[in-house]
Amino acid sequence: MNPDIASQDSGLTAEIPAETPAKPPTETTAAEANKSPQNRLDNISGQSPDKSSDDHHLAADLAKRAGELLMDLRSKTTEMTEYLASKSRASKNVESTNSENVAFWNTHFAILADLKDKGDRLSHEFLVAELQAARPHDIVLSEEGRNDPRRLTAERVWILDPLDGTREFGDPPRDDWAVHVALLEDGELAAGAVALPARGITLSTAGTSALPPVAKPNIPRVIASRSRPGPVPHAIAELLNGELMCLGSAGAKAMSVVLGEADIYAHTGGQYEWDSAAPVAVARAAGCHTSRIDGSPLRYNQPNVYLPDLLICRPEWATQALAVAALCVL
Repeated sequence: MNPDIASQDSGLTAEIPAETPAKPPTETTAAEANKSPQNRLDNISGQSPDKSSDDHHLAADLAKRAGELLMDLRSKTTEMTEYLASKSRASKNVESTNSENVAFWNTHFAILADLKDKGDRLSHEFLVAELQAARPHDIVLSEEGRNDPRRLTAERVWILDPLDGTREFGDPPRDDWAVHVALLEDGELAAGAVALPARGITLSTAGTSALPPVAKPNIPRVIASRSRPGPVPHAIAELLNGELMCLGSAGAKAMSVVLGEADIYAHTGGQYEWDSAAPVAVARAAGCHTSRIDGSPLRYNQPNVYLPDLLICRPEWATQALAVAALCVL
């Protein structure tokens, strides 16, 4: 995705202290979300008397619904590729040439490439349209949209990654991809949601869940990027006698800490604001430490939306993780 693109509406600079108090997140499974009316805001007008509370639910609802659209698109594509595979297997039982096999795989990969493009576009268009209807005066900064300079002076800016982990989305049945929806208000993250559609989970700042108990108190589980791990997570795992794991999607990695499946998420391979805004909002609300890899605050809605690094971890590991990271940059 182009780092210069931002969205149809954009806005404002944010300095986010590492210890900003926030409302704890809630975990919503697909079944629970269907039962809960507050997670199904199908006719949002933006006129709630408690708009700040409504923002939390709006973020959660939009992330979840965008994820449902993506799952439906993925399911239809999977059906198509499975049908082509069955035809290919049938032809091998008769007679198939090398050229026919090549044609099959070319078609297969073309379909999956198209799935990625369609997924990015579908989720972006849905989220932007819903926000324009629900919050017509807010600005939107999206990975898939145009950069609108009005964002730099706006009071309220929604930061979106319509499909985080496009590569993993296009590789069924991988589930390490996400939808990110975050709100920046008066320079600070005010609400956020991360949907993990393939797992049927949406985590957001709309509820009261906190971090689960530590699984292995003396053995930190360090999670790193599948494609750009960098030296820091490896060093943290080695020097703290931890276990190293790799996943795709910044949202999936960050939420693994919130869900208690990992303890430290360290990234130095470069990201953009939409990669981390919603995950940071949700992680911070759960009680996680969130900062740059050197401990400085994460700043959002900057003129340059590139963010080189990120640390999200359980608070009890923050000091040690930052100390190891400092050794890596000496």
